[in-house]
Amino acid sequence: MAGTNGVPTIFPTLLYDDAKAAIAVLTGALGFTEEVVYEGEDASVLHAELSCGNGRVMLGSKGGAGVFARAMADAGPAGVYVVVDEVDEHHARAVEHGVEILMPPTDQEYGSRDYMARDAEGNVWSFGTYAPESSG
Repeated sequence: MAGTNGVPTIFPTLLYDDAKAAIAVLTGALGFTEEVVYEGEDASVLHAELSCGNGRVMLGSKGGAGVFARAMADAGPAGVYVVVDEVDEHHARAVEHGVEILMPPTDQEYGSRDYMARDAEGNVWSFGTYAPESSG
């Protein structure tokens, strides 16, 4: 793979029935930063990018045209892991915003501290201190 000077090379991409609500939860409750949102004439989200640390997730509204939208039409929920430094504070913010918590902050056998949440459309978001080392 080509070097990217710190830019992520993997972008989880999710489609939502209500992408605007998903963006509100991800930014307001789960600490993501809105980088860009492109809306269609019908107010759907054609493409959005949210960042957390040096990672990004791309998302949009279900029902769009194109190969990706057709391929994802019947896709189920996804799971995304996000590295955060302050797990307990991050968890408290999610709870304050009413996010469904699947697992409270827990010390793992492999040395990480993690918690798990589910968004309104069933995607599972894990937040913790585990950060895999890069081999190149």
